[in-house]
Amino acid sequence: MRPKAIALVTTVLLGVAGPGAAQTPLHDDPTVRQGFYAIGLADEVRRNCPQISPRLVRAYTFLKSLESYALNAGYSDADIDALRNNDAEKDKLEAQIRSDLASRGARAGNAAGFCKVGREEIARGTQAGRLLKVN
Repeated sequence: MRPKAIALVTTVLLGVAGPGAAQTPLHDDPTVRQGFYAIGLADEVRRNCPQISPRLVRAYTFLKSLESYALNAGYSDADIDALRNNDAEKDKLEAQIRSDLASRGARAGNAAGFCKVGREEIARGTQAGRLLKVN
């Protein structure tokens, strides 16, 4: 097999696109979106439930893994910085998280609802649950 063919096969098998190959905005990438959703959900729970705390090292490590994923998927440092500073996308994600939490009984002023959701996430071993611990 020729070197170019080997490189192409390796890229396809690893599922890693080269630099500049990212077609969709970073905030629309499903892996990134789901990751930030999990981080946001965990943050809302820990801020509203006094019996649940964040796993800060895990959260930082997970955030860095999302950054690595984005770079390996062909997004640039500028794309990552643009996402960090995209207040409109942050607001949309926060609204979705709050709506989902409310549908599960976690509404402002209802710590018990947030604690219930947090314990469910922890018990199910979701990404958000892995970022939390019961005090």
